[in-house]
Amino acid sequence: MFKTNLSRLWLFAGLLLFMSCADDSGPGYQEPYVPDTSDDVNTDDGSTDDGPIVESLTDNELLDLVQEQTFKYFWDFAESNSGMARERSQDDAYGGQGADIVTTGGTGFGLASFPTAVERGWVSREEARDRLEKILDFLETVPTYHGAFSHWYLGSTAETRPFSETDNGGDLVETAFLIQGLLICREYFNDGSEKENDINSRITNIWEEVEWTWYTQGENVLYWHWSPDNQFAIDLQIKGWNESLIVYVLAASSPTYAISKDVYTQGWASGGSIVTNRNHYNINMPLGSSLGGPLFFSHYSFIGLDPRNLQDQYANYWQQNEAHTLINYNYSVDNPKNFEGYGENSWGLTASDSREGYAAHSPTNDLGVITPTAALSSFPYTPEESMAALRYFYEEQHEDLWGEMGFYDAFSEEYNWYADGYLAIDQGPIVAMIENYRTQLPWNLFMSNPEISTGLDKLGFTY
Repeated sequence: MFKTNLSRLWLFAGLLLFMSCADDSGPGYQEPYVPDTSDDVNTDDGSTDDGPIVESLTDNELLDLVQEQTFKYFWDFAESNSGMARERSQDDAYGGQGADIVTTGGTGFGLASFPTAVERGWVSREEARDRLEKILDFLETVPTYHGAFSHWYLGSTAETRPFSETDNGGDLVETAFLIQGLLICREYFNDGSEKENDINSRITNIWEEVEWTWYTQGENVLYWHWSPDNQFAIDLQIKGWNESLIVYVLAASSPTYAISKDVYTQGWASGGSIVTNRNHYNINMPLGSSLGGPLFFSHYSFIGLDPRNLQDQYANYWQQNEAHTLINYNYSVDNPKNFEGYGENSWGLTASDSREGYAAHSPTNDLGVITPTAALSSFPYTPEESMAALRYFYEEQHEDLWGEMGFYDAFSEEYNWYADGYLAIDQGPIVAMIENYRTQLPWNLFMSNPEISTGLDKLGFTY
């Protein structure tokens, strides 16, 4: 793959939020990693004139391979001191701190697949417990902010690494993604042994120390950020529809700092105006912005939260996520901008690296870039379409797109551009959501936590 240089752009593009349901502009997620696009991709790849030589695999064999290879990001490539997931794979990222910056939410996505790794034989139960204990050691050391974790930490020192100039404290959304993964592990590593009882107790303590109610400021809405230096200066309310449903479910489920239903109704659901009932390609989508937004909206909260029978007064969440995915798929097939490579076998727009930095790709922010995690993390919703994309990515794009930790983050046939690295937040959903399609293990474990039922009941969900 081509070499890259980093431009350290200290931009706060990481809010991941459409500011209202009807806002069709696309958000970003993090400081952009800006590649040098002056070089072409490496062509010395051992392929023949007829294309790359790729072993033919059955569907199950291919799913096995992709899950296991992708999981290596969280196992073989974890930050050595903490065991946490690195934010991204490039060492030169973030002014040369790329090897040291670990991600809270991305670690949660990786933890959600620890049970899968054990069940599928990638690691032993003992190895997984040891790594989990190492991560817990780190999480019990880092500064927290009314129980909430920062977006980033330095793995070498356990210090908060500011995400932006004013974002140097608690990040409630990242915290929720971490807790989701920890609760999946708590339910799985529960054999009654002294070691697993200790793991359970430590996870419970971390979970119960998150002061969700602090992040309301006494209002009927949750706020994304707080820090000792800047308090609530960022002033970003968490409102739907986006990736943050899990925040409200956990906040309502907390045994210690539970929010009321009014916070959900007036905050997340905006008193009911969350419902938009948009229709694209003859597909009705109950919630969200025009054409649905980036596909991570239907992935991040649903790594653990099972959408199959999930419904409240605003939406049926299986219908919502399936519609969102099919609209994204049909947009790529329709390809109104005529980008090279889009079609039935190559689709999926979501936040990822791009040719000129990180971007929240979506039908309303289409830059000609396909992101493998978009289609692959959608396996539960669109199994046939996702399998077609998987085969195309692996068999047809193999020489440029496949690497030591699975598929590189994104690519563009239009511009002959291929990312040369990986991001935790894109790797994690691939492993977990494919497993939810295959065995429902992450869903079953998360939903078995008794506190979750309490919270869903409080908010008026059926499930």
